[in-house]
Amino acid sequence: MEILSLGLVLFLGLHLIPTVPALKAQLVHVFGENRYKGLFALLAALGLLLIIAGYGRAPAGPTLFASSIGARHAAPLAMIISFILFAAANMKGHIRAWVKHPMLLGLTIWALVHLLANGHAKATLLFSAFLAYAMIDLLSVIRRKSYKPFTPVLKFDVIACVAGLLLALLVMTFHRQLMGVAVVPWGV
Repeated sequence: MEILSLGLVLFLGLHLIPTVPALKAQLVHVFGENRYKGLFALLAALGLLLIIAGYGRAPAGPTLFASSIGARHAAPLAMIISFILFAAANMKGHIRAWVKHPMLLGLTIWALVHLLANGHAKATLLFSAFLAYAMIDLLSVIRRKSYKPFTPVLKFDVIACVAGLLLALLVMTFHRQLMGVAVVPWGV
């Protein structure tokens, strides 16, 4: 669990830097904009690799709470919604205009349903860390009023919905191969 924990601290810690604008500004000043972005990307990728490797290597650990049957049944629909929100996050569509921060809302839904659908220690650590990050960052962007208005275009909503649906179905289909747990009857 140490590798998983280290990956979470690195990956999520980096992603919390923008919640402290003075710290981000100082880092950009010290490193320069491009070097800051490069270091951020490199360290975030390392953190993500540590999370993946750490989760795969960590024992499930003790069961901390009973898995929620409701969360397991809701997970496929919740994942479709999450993936649509992820896709909409960088598109100037009505979904993004209405939700304002679709990536953080999608991450919150993803983390919460996975947290409730699992009960063992490593899953609780992983999904509660991502849920806490999403909530902290969401509160921060709301407090900082970090939203730039734009004119939404319907075609981006269509693209986000189709891409999100297809990606969610693909992940659900191969979830057993990717994560070791079959989540839908048609999964391989």
